[in-house]
Amino acid sequence: MSHRILFIASLHHPQTLQNDRAKAVKNNQALPLFPGSSAFRFWEKAMRKRDYTVDVFWRNLPGYGSQDISRLKPEKYSNRITPRKIAQALMHRLPYEVNLDLRKRNENLLEKAREFQPTHLWMVGDNRAIHADTLAQIKDEIGCKLIYSTGTSPIVFSHAIERQCAPLFDVVITNDFYHGIQWQELGAKDMICLPGVAIDPDFHYPRAVNPDLAVDVGFVGTLLPENLYSERVEALSALSEFGTGIWTVHDVPDSLKPFLRGSALGESMLEVLSSSKISVNVHGNFMRYGGNMRLFEAAGVGAFQIVDNRPGIQEWFTPGEHLIVFEDVQDLQEKVAYYLAHENERQAIADAAYEHVLKHHTYDNRMDQLENAGIL
Repeated sequence: MSHRILFIASLHHPQTLQNDRAKAVKNNQALPLFPGSSAFRFWEKAMRKRDYTVDVFWRNLPGYGSQDISRLKPEKYSNRITPRKIAQALMHRLPYEVNLDLRKRNENLLEKAREFQPTHLWMVGDNRAIHADTLAQIKDEIGCKLIYSTGTSPIVFSHAIERQCAPLFDVVITNDFYHGIQWQELGAKDMICLPGVAIDPDFHYPRAVNPDLAVDVGFVGTLLPENLYSERVEALSALSEFGTGIWTVHDVPDSLKPFLRGSALGESMLEVLSSSKISVNVHGNFMRYGGNMRLFEAAGVGAFQIVDNRPGIQEWFTPGEHLIVFEDVQDLQEKVAYYLAHENERQAIADAAYEHVLKHHTYDNRMDQLENAGIL
């Protein structure tokens, strides 16, 4: 029986996907399931190359009414209290048994699974909508495996509805080994420490420097809430004298607003990375093992990056050869100053990183690892 993968995910950038689908129609191409800014666009591509049948269920679409993604609004994190935040918080506090919208979303998923008949349900992390009873019924009726992929700690981020599902997970795919252990402690049957992101050589490749985006030190990512990203904020604050530019789709702390250059997703994000002499990559406070998506994407465009030292980095890269690691703010400042003054060394490291990810960290490599491990 061929693989049939039904992803269960949340769509955070609906306008991007709508634009991508409009382009696909114009070019007489197949409609993509995921926006170009999402790693799952490349998982989808890698699976289709192996003749997998793939579909997606958007769990953050309201249960009632049209299932058109145009109903969704882009998500932007800020510290401000808004009516939308209040409404969402109140909805999520409702017990599942009386939350009519969530119950309808679960009914829609059950209907979708019965129609699609997946061999594997692949649920993406930060589940706030799908109930354990729904997943148990799908597994019982269809006999499929349940994969859970996440880049965050269940101690820090998970919701009660998410933790209740853990005993149903046949395997958790996580880029942070410590997170995988935590999911097993919650009842997951197995876990594999495997970065959920990689590179697609058709998309991740060096771009020419854009003069409008060129900076000495560049950062692309999330900086709020500060209690989860304080190490990033501290590191970037220490680089204020180095011509730092920050790109994010969310708000930033007041102290870093002078360095905000705009948002960057998909192609524009890769262009920013290619236009920065040094790409600073600091993991979230909750990721103690390491392996965030920027680690691979920056290498995939031939960017030189300085990364906070995490154990997992040495599993996937060789510090000093493919990238540079720093231990504290003073070390970071000294290394930024040194490598800004030594362009040839910087370029040699960036080139080595690019060759390394082309050989070891493509989505095809990830698929090989999952198939060899018997997960797919």
